[in-house]
Amino acid sequence: MDYSEDQIRDILELKEWLTDEVEKRRNEIEKLKNNLAILDSVLKQSSFSKASSLKPNQERASIPADRESSVIPIKRTGNNAVIANAHITANEVVIVPSDDVKLDIETQPFKSFFLGRIIAGMESKDNLDVQNGKIDPDSVINCIISKDGNMIREILIRNYRERERVNEIINTAAWSFSRMIENSKK
Repeated sequence: MDYSEDQIRDILELKEWLTDEVEKRRNEIEKLKNNLAILDSVLKQSSFSKASSLKPNQERASIPADRESSVIPIKRTGNNAVIANAHITANEVVIVPSDDVKLDIETQPFKSFFLGRIIAGMESKDNLDVQNGKIDPDSVINCIISKDGNMIREILIRNYRERERVNEIINTAAWSFSRMIENSKK
């Protein structure tokens, strides 16, 4: 059966769209798995209280108190090897790559995705909240990268303020670092 150029172009576009959709779903599944791992880790570190022993309207913050911290392993997508650890306190997240993992700051998608899209997106939202009087300028998310040459030693993120942001930062770090490792081998 012969197909016209338009039909072939449509078929190729459909194939490209389907491939993109499969990749999106694969990424979503990885993020969901990472969120489950984070929840498992938090549950293992937490003690359980009977619901009847909780005071009414008591806030149950999942963010540690100022002097307390928790460590969440960041695992490589695909093989689940620990590639970094996220040290989380009430005010900051410090991501430290594992000793055997070398992450060059110039390797994609670190700058374009992790910094350019995720962190910059949070910063942009915070700056809008500052303009609207919702938060103080000192509360804007802040990211500092400590390097040894071009290699990332640690990423310090202050003023994340919301647990959802921590989850997004950890999931994005896992995905970005995994891609960086793959891209550095090419």
